[in-house]
Order: sequence, then structure tokens, then C-alpha cells
Amino acid sequence: MRQGPLAGRYPAAAAMVMFALIPYLALSAALEPLTPIIARDLHTSLQTMSLGSGLANAAYAVGTVLAVQFAQHLPQRRMLVLYAALLVTGSVLTASAQSAGMYIAGHVLQGLCTSLMLIAAVPPLAIGYPADKLRDTAIIMNMCIFGAVALGPTLGGLQASSGDWRPLFWIVAAISFGALILTLLTFEDAPPADPESPTDLRAIGLAAVGCVAAFYGASELLTHRFLELSTVVPLVGGLATIVVLIVYQYRAKRPLLTIRTMLTSTMPVAGITVALFAAAASVSATALTAAVLLEHYGALHVGLLYLPEVAGAVITAIALGVVFNKRALHYLPLVGMLFLAAGIAVFRVEVPSSEALTLIGSGLTGIGLGATVAPALFVAGFSLPSANLQRVFAIVELLRAVAAFMVAPIFAHLALTVGGSLDAGTGIALSIGFCLALGGAAIGVVVYALGGARPQTPDIERFLDGEAPAWYSPPLLAKIRGSTRQAHPEHRATPAVESSD
Repeated sequence: MRQGPLAGRYPAAAAMVMFALIPYLALSAALEPLTPIIARDLHTSLQTMSLGSGLANAAYAVGTVLAVQFAQHLPQRRMLVLYAALLVTGSVLTASAQSAGMYIAGHVLQGLCTSLMLIAAVPPLAIGYPADKLRDTAIIMNMCIFGAVALGPTLGGLQASSGDWRPLFWIVAAISFGALILTLLTFEDAPPADPESPTDLRAIGLAAVGCVAAFYGASELLTHRFLELSTVVPLVGGLATIVVLIVYQYRAKRPLLTIRTMLTSTMPVAGITVALFAAAASVSATALTAAVLLEHYGALHVGLLYLPEVAGAVITAIALGVVFNKRALHYLPLVGMLFLAAGIAVFRVEVPSSEALTLIGSGLTGIGLGATVAPALFVAGFSLPSANLQRVFAIVELLRAVAAFMVAPIFAHLALTVGGSLDAGTGIALSIGFCLALGGAAIGVVVYALGGARPQTPDIERFLDGEAPAWYSPPLLAKIRGSTRQAHPEHRATPAVESSD
């Protein structure tokens, strides 16, 4: 089996993951102040730019499902090299774009390849090394996904202040090229996971149609009313198709995704719920308040006001590392939701927020978001055997992408069309975000209580050995159904791995 010179070395593999995930996620968060500049240079409309962002986000969501399917039938590390090469291609296309079509094509490739690399590279980094490295992987994931997103507004403001946009995109292309080089250096050939499993074209088709339609409809909200046919039909129809995908995978005898196992177990359901509500609520805290502040301050000034979000991401990454192998891991997502609600409440005190309130609110929301999604993902992942980790990541990222990226234009449309002014509409959207944060926390607690779930210390060694989950997660609503079992070792080896064979 062919190997690269840095194969099996954790620091190089971790750096490869960071270089793969940071560019698109940071760029997506940096686009708001840059979009008018890009539209002017490419002689296109803001509606076309909104469509491009929507299609790129749809590609990111669909890529999570494609990555799982490709891993079953194709050599995984060779595919990772291909994903990295396509990421570089997309980044160069976007940075050198001379037309809107060229820009959108490159940006869609960036979104698709980022999620392909996330699902292909992160689970092996998590379970392919000794137990003491899993904590480092969790910290890296938190910093890559949420640190990059938190840094985006500052990067966008800094670049927009120069009146140009291409330098930032060329930096993204250079980082993507670094990911490709590291993918080759850490190459360690691996066979397909399960070449005898069926190819689930129906699941892929449902994911593609649902995500593209839903994100297209959401992108149309920039210039169309919500109830116009060109908006509401694809938006509602796309969301309905995603629901059909979940039901289909739940009922399938040989599913591509672990929907049935996750939705019948208490802790995964609680983890997914918290992740979705946090992703949706955070949109109102950052994107909308920044849009209002851009009416009063320059792009760089606004970007600097949101710099405390980065500090919040760093703090929560450290906190995740501290509690990763302790019972307290179960409580971190709940604490994060409370911080997120507090941050939104600070932004809601006055719209637009003062500089002091913005600094406080951005710091609180940075802590809140960083302490919810990644910890909730591991709460769900530890509840199943490690062989399911790739599919758990895929499900959570698919649903998180829909919640985060699609809710943003819906909230922006709400802020512009209700309340009589942008400030009043933003206040209403912030109130909804506040309710989402508290509601997500409450639902997570209720799911735990009705399932009879108890916070447990994860058995990481056993999890990595593939013997069983890291802890016992009781059946969903076990107390109501009278099927609660104590978390005794003889019960903790369930549920079994759900696979496509």
C-alpha cells in the first residue's frame, strides 16, 4: 500500500483537516460586506450573488451524503486527494473569476469539496489514532468550524475596507493548495469501506433535489416576497423533500445513513436538536445585527466589533478539551445554549447595538455557538459504535447546514419586511432567535428526562476499539414507554451498528 512521507503522523493529518475546512467556512462568513464589491466588479446583480451563495451552501449540504456513498465503494484516501484537487480548482476559479458564472461555479465547487473532505477526513482523524488524540481532534474541529466562522466577519470587513475582494480569495486558494499538498504528504492508501453495499441513488437524489430547491427558494427572498410562487414552492418543496429523505432512510432495510439508530436513541436526538436550534438561532445574532451596523459604521469597524466571537470560540474549544472525557460533556451544550440566548438578549437591548453591547453580545454568542454544535455532535457520536461516526457526522452536518445557511436569508427577509423598518424587523428576528435558543435547550433537557438518560463518563478506549458506544443511551421516550434500563455495563454495548450490508 502506497504511503506519503508523513503518513500516520497526527500533526500533519490534523493540519490537513484544518487547511481543508477553514477556507470555505471562513469565506462564507466574510461575504456580506464583500458581496456588493464582487457584484460590481463582475457586472452582476445582488440577486445573482445571493443565488450563487445559496447553491454553494446547497452543495455543502449535499456533499455530506455523497461523501458517505463514495466511501463505501471507492478508495477513501484517493478520493480525498481528488476532493482536495477540486477544492483548489474551485478556489482558483472563484479568485480569478471574470464573470458571475465563473464565480458561482468555483464557489459551488468550494462548498461541495469542503463537506466531502470534512466527512472523508475528520472521522479517520478521530478514530484512527490513540485515545489521547481524540480530545485534540475535538478541539481542532471546534476551532476549524466555529473559529473560522467567527473570524469571517473580521476578515470580510478588513478586505472590504480596501475596496477589493480578490486578495482574500487568493489567500483562500493558497490555503486550499496547502490542503492538497498535505493530503499527498499524509497519503495512506485505504480500500473502500463496503464495496458490496448497494448504491443508494434515491437517497442522493432526494438530498440533491431537496437542498438545491430549498436553498434556491431561500436565495430568492432577497428580491421576492415569501409567498411568491418562485420562492415558496421551491423552499417548502425542498424542505419537504429533505423530510422524505429522512423518512426513507429511517424505513430502508439497508440505509446509507444511520437515521433509524439515531432517531430511536435519547442522546443522539437531544444532540441533533441542540445543534439545529443553535445553528438557526445564531444567524439572528450575527448576520442580522452586522447588517444593521453596516448602516452606521464602515465594514472594518463592524468586523472588529465581532472579533470577540473568535475569543469565544477559543474559550469553548479549551472548555471542550477539559470536559471531553468527563460527565460534564453532557452539560456543555446546555450551557452553550444559555450563553447563546444571553448573547442574543444583549443584542436585543437596542437595535442597532452600541459598540459596547456589540462587543459583549458577540463574545457571548461566540461562546454559545462554540459550546453547542461540536459538543452536541460528540454526544450523539459517542452514543453509537465508532464505525458509525462518519455517518453521524454526515447527518448532523447535513441538518446543521440546512438550519444555519437556509435560515439566514429567511431571517434577513423577515427583518426587511416586518416591523416597518430594518431596525424594528431585526429586533423581531432577534426575539425569535432568543426563543429558538431557549427552546432548543428546553427540548434537549426534556428529551433526556423522558428517556431516563443520565450523564456518564465516556469510555473512549472501548469506543475507539469499536466494541461498543462510549456510553449507554436509553431508547427515545423510554420512561413513557416503560422501557428504561439502567446504564449497567451489560446494557451499554447497544445499539448495534447500523450499516448498509
